[in-house]
Amino acid sequence: MAAPGMTKTTWKLQEFVAHASNVSAVALGKSSGRLLATGGEDCRVNLWSVNKPNCIMSLTGHTSPVESVRFNPSEKLIVAGSQSGSLRIWNMEEAKIQRTLMGHKASICSLDFHPYGEFVASGSLDTNIKLWDVRRKGCVFRYKGHTQAVRCLRFSPDGKWLASSSEDSSVKLWDLSAGKIMSEFTEHRGPVQIVEFHPNEYLLASASADRTVRFWDLEKFQLVGCVEGEATPFRTILFSGDGGCLFCGGRDALRVYGWEPERCFDTVPVSWGKVSDLSLCNNQLIGVSIAQTNVSSFVVDLNRVKLIGSEPQGSLPTEIPISQPTPSASSLRRIYERPSTTCSKPKRASPSSDEDEKESSAEIQNPEEFNEIFQPKNAISRTPPRDSEPFPAPPEDECVPVKESVPPAAEVVTPVTAIKKNREQLNRPPVASSTPTVYPDPPAAPSTPSHPPVISAARKEPIGLKVADFLPVVKGSSPTEVGDEEAMGQIRKGHDTMCMVLTSRMRNLDTVRAVWSTGDIKTSMDSAVAVNDLSVVVDMLNIINQKASLWKLDLCLTILPQIDKLLQSKYESYVQTGCISLKLVLQRFLPLITDMLSAPPSVGVDISREERLTKCKMCYKQLRCLSLLVKSRASQSGRYGSAFRELHLLMSALE
Repeated sequence: MAAPGMTKTTWKLQEFVAHASNVSAVALGKSSGRLLATGGEDCRVNLWSVNKPNCIMSLTGHTSPVESVRFNPSEKLIVAGSQSGSLRIWNMEEAKIQRTLMGHKASICSLDFHPYGEFVASGSLDTNIKLWDVRRKGCVFRYKGHTQAVRCLRFSPDGKWLASSSEDSSVKLWDLSAGKIMSEFTEHRGPVQIVEFHPNEYLLASASADRTVRFWDLEKFQLVGCVEGEATPFRTILFSGDGGCLFCGGRDALRVYGWEPERCFDTVPVSWGKVSDLSLCNNQLIGVSIAQTNVSSFVVDLNRVKLIGSEPQGSLPTEIPISQPTPSASSLRRIYERPSTTCSKPKRASPSSDEDEKESSAEIQNPEEFNEIFQPKNAISRTPPRDSEPFPAPPEDECVPVKESVPPAAEVVTPVTAIKKNREQLNRPPVASSTPTVYPDPPAAPSTPSHPPVISAARKEPIGLKVADFLPVVKGSSPTEVGDEEAMGQIRKGHDTMCMVLTSRMRNLDTVRAVWSTGDIKTSMDSAVAVNDLSVVVDMLNIINQKASLWKLDLCLTILPQIDKLLQSKYESYVQTGCISLKLVLQRFLPLITDMLSAPPSVGVDISREERLTKCKMCYKQLRCLSLLVKSRASQSGRYGSAFRELHLLMSALE
């Protein structure tokens, strides 16, 4: 437990290497808040206990990168969707694969378990939503209506409805028993990343790339609140346990919102970067973020966060437990009825290969933690379960002398050694058999002091940094023999060249900015292309992509050849900008181009139409050339492979 005198509101729990390649999906268990699943480009799903460094179990079977993962409400099952469109469901208590489901034609973007029945919903890049019966290994129903990738799916608390959000800027509400759409919300002006049902009332929240959070009344099917004006979009949202407020995770910040009227209760800075998922545990909010192969977890102490409106003047602030109901203007809204009705009767089951299930496996890498977390529910426990305690806050910084030496017998486990140990575990070859493989625990390290060493404020030398680490080793000499002047010269090598490059880029940007100030976007882009500096073009596109209304057909003629260069660049940021720009062009202008080219010739002379037709023909020719490049890159793995596959689907209208 944290000491009573702790004053920290947020802190970082841990950072660890989760996969041998980039992490592409992450999910927290919502019931306990202490179970974490990660999916990676190495085609594995790894399970972790929050705040513990070792992998509990590694699930194999997918043959393409894992794009999404989700626990069921009891945290007994886990489902993972891959880039190839397949789903695999594992039973974590029995440590084995339970189902393999095939049917989507593109990457799985979103998943959710039904709160009561054994059903799973999946949304894909192919724009379809499918409802699967886990017991019968078949597709129960397919919901069609979205025109772009389905980014989020959520079942209602009573299990009767399914909410979906998509890159087509819409939120749809589906009736599971009737198998049809109930309502559609189209007020968002950008891709809708996530939706969440209120835990008790008929209310739905949605967060979009248009940097707004909207609240929808599900009795009257209308908008009842909108939070806007944020600097960046929210990546994940979560209602509090009592439904009194909404937690919104953005870049390096947590915001707490209310509705009717919409207002911000509190803003908490959290250094989690781009947070990917949130969960509640013991009046603490747990957040996880990913960066390449690493996963980081963070804690926000909700006892120190304002969860309701301002207190009356002269009164002391009150700490509100997350489970305590709070009054709100929406308290008269209808409440969900539980338990739910079942879904519609299953139709003919789609084929599922038992051979795939035999090839999948669950490797138990930490038997002790596995038995502690996934002990079968029907087992008789001789000892009462341990109460889950809040994650302790780190101690406040103190100025204590540093111990300069460590006894040779004591092995200190540092973050570096922990990361090396994780890499060794994650690089083990997958096991073909479905029988769980148990790895013995490594020998326990000798006990170390409970408090980490504190760096003295009086110390004048950097800790852990040596000049020799930054210098090349010259044959026949030792790095320690390098003098200070020579060392500084080696470190500064190339500095003047970099300054010249940045000065030239600044000069080019000033030129483009002078044209931009006239308000002519097309001429500004022409000047950016004329300076023959692709980085300036990228800077321009990153601005234009923020506001789709700036795009015109004339602008496409200038930008499409530059997109060709960006997609073939060796820099990831250039490829990303090229993909986003091409996607905007296809969404806004491809229908116009195809309609113009397929339309019958006009009667008489229409100069404006002829000019537009000429531009459409030129754009069509450039898009055809780009489609060959996109098709060749669609087979790549990783997030850019997924982006190219999405572009390939959008460009199918050209063929």
